[in-house]
Amino acid sequence: MPSYDSKDTRHSTKENVFIVVGRPVSWESKHQETMALSTVESKYMVFMHAIAQTLWMMKFFAEISLSVTNPITIYVDNNGSISNSTNDKNYCQTKHIDVKFHFVKEHVKKREIMFIYILFLDNLADLFTKPFPCKTIRRLATAIDLNPKV
Repeated sequence: MPSYDSKDTRHSTKENVFIVVGRPVSWESKHQETMALSTVESKYMVFMHAIAQTLWMMKFFAEISLSVTNPITIYVDNNGSISNSTNDKNYCQTKHIDVKFHFVKEHVKKREIMFIYILFLDNLADLFTKPFPCKTIRRLATAIDLNPKV
């Protein structure tokens, strides 16, 4: 879930793609409502939105009698944000982050959500926002079961 600054608004872009049983079922790419002061903060804000979507999807699956195994895995290309979601030791660097975003830590501590680091070249959500070469676009699109004609 990478984020890039928009030159017009100075807001980062949040993007995500949710894969269930090997198929994309939900995706998003839009400017964040709030300006972040760092990459870690920006990604942390994206985490909060991704977890909210994950929780909604889990509730929906429960309503239609589909079982969900916890923890739900979210793949992320930023180690600083992952570290921030699992510990309180970096308080001085993150004390300015709005309390609502610490919702992330609660769900990680409850073992409902687990973040796993991936290389940015393997981040499927980047397909929606980064200007990759055609070969990379094909590889990422194929990974989420799209057939690009690029």
